[in-house]
Amino acid sequence: MKHLIFDGMIYHKRFLPKEHSFKYKFFMLDIDLSSIENLENRLFSYNKFNLFSFYSKDHFGNKKEFLENVDFLLKSFAIKPTKKMRFLTLPRITGFVFNPISVLILFENDKPSFLIAEVHNYNGGRVIYPVKLTSWNGKIFQGKTKKDMYVSPFFKRDGDYEFSLIYDERYLSLDVILFEDEKKKLTSTFTAKSKEFTTQNLTNLFFKHTFLTFWVVTRTIYQSIKLKLLGLKWNKPIQKDTVRRY
Repeated sequence: MKHLIFDGMIYHKRFLPKEHSFKYKFFMLDIDLSSIENLENRLFSYNKFNLFSFYSKDHFGNKKEFLENVDFLLKSFAIKPTKKMRFLTLPRITGFVFNPISVLILFENDKPSFLIAEVHNYNGGRVIYPVKLTSWNGKIFQGKTKKDMYVSPFFKRDGDYEFSLIYDERYLSLDVILFEDEKKKLTSTFTAKSKEFTTQNLTNLFFKHTFLTFWVVTRTIYQSIKLKLLGLKWNKPIQKDTVRRY
């Protein structure tokens, strides 16, 4: 396996205090960290501007080489690197991007063993959650972590996240469930099929998702306004949630 593109759909559903759901098209780049030096073609560049691009400084740290950022991150959480590691994220499109979530997946015996989630909010905040994964059937891998950052004005800054992952070279399902006071408040699911990391597929993605970053932001604002009009309480972030935490 080398680099892949997962092209699919995101589905959000809020359960409390009022039900509300929506979905939209989305894609993520799946980077094979053992071959990151080959993350380039006519339309895609690594640490350089292009139609699509991936910059090390956007994730985990400030090193020029992304693998150095990954190494720093794993050491800070006392997690040993594995031979197979994949990083799923939204690349920059014409220089712009907003990543609600990116995930680093570590594999042992070709099975996901750790998921490290990098979560951004719209207030300049960033937090990283290391999640140990287990499976009851060898296909669905799950893990939990404490929430520790303001993300939505309609939820508390704390709570519990439950992650569920299905991953192979053909199909991806990443599900995040938020609990507050042991009550399910939100589920957010990205499901997608893989495509090869080729110039032709990137061309198709560009025309399909040209304004993806713009729509991710505007859809969130639009949905927030709808929820505000429904009478939901509006919470505000604290200072800790407006900085990039490592």
